[in-house]
Amino acid sequence: MPPLTVACLQTRARPDFDAALQEALPLAEEAVSRGAQMLFLPEYCGGLATEGAAVAPPMAEEDAHPVLRAMRGFAAQNRVWVNLGSIAVTGPDGRIINRGFMLSPEGGIAGRYDKIHLFDVRLSESEVYRESDRVDPGTRVVIHDTPLARIGHTICYDLRFPHLFRALAQGGADMIACPAAFTARTGAAHWHVLNRARAIETTRFVVSAAMTGPVPGGGETYGHSLIVDPWGEVLADGDEGPGVILAALDLDMVAATEARVPSLMNDADFAPPDAADR
Repeated sequence: MPPLTVACLQTRARPDFDAALQEALPLAEEAVSRGAQMLFLPEYCGGLATEGAAVAPPMAEEDAHPVLRAMRGFAAQNRVWVNLGSIAVTGPDGRIINRGFMLSPEGGIAGRYDKIHLFDVRLSESEVYRESDRVDPGTRVVIHDTPLARIGHTICYDLRFPHLFRALAQGGADMIACPAAFTARTGAAHWHVLNRARAIETTRFVVSAAMTGPVPGGGETYGHSLIVDPWGEVLADGDEGPGVILAALDLDMVAATEARVPSLMNDADFAPPDAADR
């Protein structure tokens, strides 16, 4: 199987659809010009802002979303696969669905994933995040089955839930995408080790396009988009600032690594801890 060249677009948070497209499209064009066959964009790549502890991204109905429409056109014009990490789609009662898409080289929607785990944390008295205040969670694990690879889709905070990644790997994913808008504080502490751990545990490639820099309204994202191989080696790191990273993935490495460390097949049943032992 020939190598698959993938690219992560590392974008900055932008407060509206037009600014988000002005940020992403030049990077997408650069990635295609450098030979990328599949592009990966960050979480909330269609725009992101905050209002206090709540996320406040620009949102629209899926069938009228200008960023989704523009990226579908880009995919068709350039005959390239696009993993649109996530955008804010209007949900029930005006709430948000944090939804990612897989776009085909014909510009079609080949798959959708709604973020399951919502970012509700208190990092300090002054740094509090409540994604669930405005966002409805998803409930379904998703693998995008493309002719180039089978891609599991997760989003940002999902990275801290290894059972989700294990389910995707055991379901047949070759790689797992984790588009993110990781905070600068948690990113500096945990981003690299969590991405490497998920790749090692699943013996799968992990491709994590990340947002970088300040967020309108408050907050800062970490950057450092990562492409990690099944042995846990970092193939590319986006560092800080907007840009593009690429890597050629040898998908045969998935089976070879799983044969070396077959942990996905070595699950054992066990009893939960007894209350008396606590």
